[in-house]
Parts: sequence; C-alpha cells; structure tokens
Amino acid sequence: MELESIKKIYAGYSNVYDVLFKGIFYPRIKHAINYMDIRPGERVLDVGVGTGLSLSEFPGYCKVVGIDLSTAMLRKAKDKIRKHGLGHIDVMSMDAMSIGFRDDSFDKVFISHVVSVVPDPYKLMSEVRRVCKKGGQVVIVNHFKSSNKVVEVVEKLINPVCKKIGWRSDLCLTEFINRSGLNVRQKYMLKKLDFWHILFATNEK
Repeated sequence: MELESIKKIYAGYSNVYDVLFKGIFYPRIKHAINYMDIRPGERVLDVGVGTGLSLSEFPGYCKVVGIDLSTAMLRKAKDKIRKHGLGHIDVMSMDAMSIGFRDDSFDKVFISHVVSVVPDPYKLMSEVRRVCKKGGQVVIVNHFKSSNKVVEVVEKLINPVCKKIGWRSDLCLTEFINRSGLNVRQKYMLKKLDFWHILFATNEK
C-alpha cells in the first residue's frame, strides 16, 4: 500500500472509525497497554495512534507521544485529549517509517493494527528499534496470516479487497518476528479463535 492511498483511506474512516472498529479493536488495546507495566516518568511512543482509542488507557504518570500519518484521524485524537484532560499526551502527524525522534528517545513503544497497514513493515520496525532504548519494551497488536491452511487460502483471496479498505491480510507472523529484530517474549491471542495476536518484545540492539 502506498502512503497517499493510506492517507485517503483513513481520512475517509476518520468520522466513523470509532463506531466501526472500537468494539473490535479496543479490548485488545486495553489489555495490551494494561500489561505493559509502564513506570512513572517513562516515555511511551504510540505508533499509529489514529483517533486515539488507546489514549485513555495510558497512566497519567508517564509521557505519551502518539503519531499517525492521517491528520484527519489525529483531529479526533486531539478532541479526546481535550475532552478528557489528557495533558500527559501529545499527538502529531508523522510517517511511522521515518520517525522524527532521536535514537533511544522512548522507554516503551506500542503499535496497534499498524504493521499490516504500512508499505514496509520492516522499515517501520527498524525505526521503532532505533527510537526505543536498548532493553525497552515493544508491544504489538496486529492481524497475522493464519496457520490454518483453509483460513490462509481465504486470506490470500481477500487480500486485494483488504488492501482497498486499508490493510493487508497476508503478513506471516513467523517471518515478521524473524525479520523484525525483536526478541519476542510472549505472543498470544485473547481468544482461542481470534484474528489478532498480541506480542510482547524486548528491543535488543
């Protein structure tokens, strides 16, 4: 997927994103952030913050920066920050494959439903590893290709459609872990039959 296509697709989603996806995505987002063990004073990067579904889950004793390519989505996130008085959170427009922060700027990085959206997930992970401190935590919530052969065939068939609505369905979990450069400590699904994995990893530079 190309960046301009992503911008257009998610600009179109901005006014209805929460209605369409909150019930699907929020339970995993909440679970993942609550198990990140964020400590007072830590700096957290939220990659692909979108409309800000994650923002209310970050504790007030840390500093959070959310980035997203879509300015239309970010307007919704900024509304949430103002409405709920989330003074410890900033959001800004930024390409996740070219993160505008110095090396080792963050203690933890949270990435929700993004690695299968960007044109190059491994460029994204290279940038994440660069801005995250050595030994820092990287937490990923995302759909990956099923290991079930029947489901895998269906995912391949619907992948062109998925791309048109904003993401790819054929990203392989094993390949992603091997190529991401992360030390994945835990990987699991919240439900026995689920489409989304949660990964807890350590950034080992």
